[in-house]
Parts: sequence; structure tokens; C-alpha cells
Amino acid sequence: MATDYDAPRKTDDDSESIEALKERVPDKLSGAVGDEDADNPSGFELPGADLSDLELDVVVLPPQEDEFTCVECFLVKHRTQIDHETSIGAICVECAA
Repeated sequence: MATDYDAPRKTDDDSESIEALKERVPDKLSGAVGDEDADNPSGFELPGADLSDLELDVVVLPPQEDEFTCVECFLVKHRTQIDHETSIGAICVECAA
């Protein structure tokens, strides 16, 4: 049987009054401030923020035997992605295209 997805749906909840709906939804304009900033919920630093006192722990791995760095795009790729070698180094398939 075909279903008309554009047709309005009628359920039992449609008969609820607007007052009942307002009671279930918290008032966003109440002025209550939560623990997290609403505009920045994940605590990410905004652009232009001073990060000079922040220390980052990054593990840098040496080049692996099955990897190369393309001299065109400077991305580290697997050896199967080499298109051809030049005098300055290997070029990947994507850059050679």
C-alpha cells in the first residue's frame, strides 16, 4: 500500500493543549545559567583565544618502511600510492592525475 508522506499526521498527542506543552518544555528565557556555556557546549577554545600557556602532548612517529611523502602535496601515503619517482622524490597517484 502506498503511503502519502506529505499528508498531515494525526495522533493522540495533537489534542494536547498549548498550556500542557508549555509545562513540558523548559523556559529558555528564564535566565538560568547552566554549568556549560550554551554557545560553546563542548568547551572548545574560540578563535583568537590565547593558547600560549597550553602544553600539547603529541606523539610523532618516524616514517614507516611502507610509507612515503609526496613531493607535490606533502602528504604521507602508503607505498602503493606512488605513481612515479622524480629526481626530487616520489609523486602520489592523485597529484600525477
